[in-house]
Amino acid sequence: MQIINIKDLKKHYGSRLVLDIDELKINRGDRIGVVGVNGVGKTTFLEILAGLIEFDGGNLSINSDVTIKYISQLKEPNNKTISGKYASIFDVYNQWNDNMSGGEKTRFKLAEGFEDQGSLMLIDEPTSNLDIDGIDLIINNFKDYGETYLVVSHDRALLDSVCNKILEIENGKVKLYRGNYSKYVDIKEEELSRREFEYEEYIKEKKRLTDLKTNIENKSSSVKKPPKRMGNSEARLHKMGGQGAKKKLDNFAKSIKSRINHLEVKERPIEQEIIKVKISDSTKAHGKILISGNKINKSYGDNVIFKDANFNILNGKKAALIGPNGSGKTTLIKMILNNEGIEVSKNVRIGYFSQSLDILDKKKNILDNVMEDSIHDENFARLILARLLFKGDKVYDKVDVLSGGERVKVSFAKIILKDINFFILDEPTNYLDISSLEVIEELLVNYNGTILIVSHDRRFIENMANDLLIIEDKNIKHFQGKYNEYLESKNKLKLDIEEKEIDEKKMLLKTEISALIGEISLEKNEEKKTELDMMYQEKLEELKELNKM
Repeated sequence: MQIINIKDLKKHYGSRLVLDIDELKINRGDRIGVVGVNGVGKTTFLEILAGLIEFDGGNLSINSDVTIKYISQLKEPNNKTISGKYASIFDVYNQWNDNMSGGEKTRFKLAEGFEDQGSLMLIDEPTSNLDIDGIDLIINNFKDYGETYLVVSHDRALLDSVCNKILEIENGKVKLYRGNYSKYVDIKEEELSRREFEYEEYIKEKKRLTDLKTNIENKSSSVKKPPKRMGNSEARLHKMGGQGAKKKLDNFAKSIKSRINHLEVKERPIEQEIIKVKISDSTKAHGKILISGNKINKSYGDNVIFKDANFNILNGKKAALIGPNGSGKTTLIKMILNNEGIEVSKNVRIGYFSQSLDILDKKKNILDNVMEDSIHDENFARLILARLLFKGDKVYDKVDVLSGGERVKVSFAKIILKDINFFILDEPTNYLDISSLEVIEELLVNYNGTILIVSHDRRFIENMANDLLIIEDKNIKHFQGKYNEYLESKNKLKLDIEEKEIDEKKMLLKTEISALIGEISLEKNEEKKTELDMMYQEKLEELKELNKM
């Protein structure tokens, strides 16, 4: 059943046309992920649907029985008290407090939204400030939600898990794709392949016709003209022969030219060049272990973060540091940067990307910022900036006019162009759209130095990391491999433990059953015997159930 119908909707900010939606229909039960680059109008679109801002033209029709709930990371919750049930589900206090952490505020607003849910939920960046466990929690709640929603998110794992359609916003236009985010990516790749095929066919056909036209024109020019001294009868015969053929050839050439002009022009799809950031041999870090901690301890008052923790970061590895909020990830990074009980190899030069973005000079333009400490030339810097959508004169924009996501990209570009051989990234995916995130992934995959990543973006970790440092129980565990391999090993361990517990329960039940059989055979009191027999049957049923597992 259709609940929203949009036709010819337009929204301007000044002279800029942000949204220009020809037609869009949303049906009950649609679970739509909204994607597009930073600044394309995703939040604006949600706020128009929520009735928070006006649009400039067109029609927006929403069924009268639809109640809308809008959840934004930039706004406070509608209700500042939630039930104990939803506070427990989302692991947060039931009373809003401005002093809560970013992750707690996110969970509270989501709890309030899901508790007092409308028939249409609009959610803007629900994974902000959440750790991996928190993201899993909201994914499960999305799955249990039975109504319609639109969610703006850069978290690809969430869009894969909870969406059945993807709405792409690009250059003001919208296009709705069936399926989750991975299906959307597959369809986009198919579209690109089709455009490449159509372009190649267009070029082949244009060349074939051009070559044919040239060949006909050459034949026409080879036809001899009648001699100047020729009688009328001879000239007439010549015209009927060679000159007549020439005219036909010329007409044929004109018709081919017309066919060329009427060919549907196909543009060459843009092929993104793979950029490889290489460290020269003279600046490479040497040694197997670049950074190590031996029995490190760290506390804030009574709050113990690390107790006799040990870890190593190996040369050339792309390591992810994972753990729940408050476990000490940022603390460990600061200890590394400050050499606080941490041993750092002498030839390690660290480039640190922090969430504060304090390496940028807001008064300078983008290009001046990234070139300030760059060991690469301007052409290479512009190439990286172009991939991050800073093209042409955009590189001359001052940093203080950029959005949060744009500043993240400039900070990243500035660091990767510096003379470093060890990259530390503290939550690099915050504020980034998916396209920019995938460009950064590509750059880092093709970076031949060592990387330490702190991120709550599961897909980013899966794509990037080949080594894991897991903060757990005030210690740091090392896992050599990819994140999905770690999860598999963790699940296997859990299953092994559960299987062991089941075996122990079976043995205990068998012992109890044997004892009951003995008691039943010796018991003379019929009432007591019946009671023992009932206990025997109960234990037998328990054993049968365990044997089914």
